[in-house]
Amino acid sequence: MNEINGGLVAGGLEVAIVVSRFNSFLTEQLVKGAVDAFVRLGGDERKLTLVRVPGAYEIPVVAQKLAAKGNFDAVVCLGAVVQGATSHAALINGTTSMAFAKIALKTGVPVLDGIVAADNLEQALERCGTKQGNKGFAAMQAAIETANAIKQI
Repeated sequence: MNEINGGLVAGGLEVAIVVSRFNSFLTEQLVKGAVDAFVRLGGDERKLTLVRVPGAYEIPVVAQKLAAKGNFDAVVCLGAVVQGATSHAALINGTTSMAFAKIALKTGVPVLDGIVAADNLEQALERCGTKQGNKGFAAMQAAIETANAIKQI
């Protein structure tokens, strides 16, 4: 059996990060986690491109443009959407998640969903670098492994 394993080696990869400025006290921690993962896994920080957008809803259109350019091995999308009194958060989370999958399938470039979807601020804080780790770090790890697997196929 021939097995393909992407591995967690960022050397030689070029990755774009798209991050929401909304809830920046949370999203900046996600960016730090993503950059940390990339560098720890052997990536050159100069091979990262960071694009800031107003909110999570604006991330997919920028991710689409970056993936379509063809110079990135992966696109990591970061944001923090905290549930409020209305269903707006669920709408944003569902829309962005589906958009990322469509972009990845259309372009062949992994588009990783690193958007924290939380019911409250405490949950969001936990997922942005405290008790439950950092979703930015995890999204970058997944991006690296997936990009490496695609290179081997």
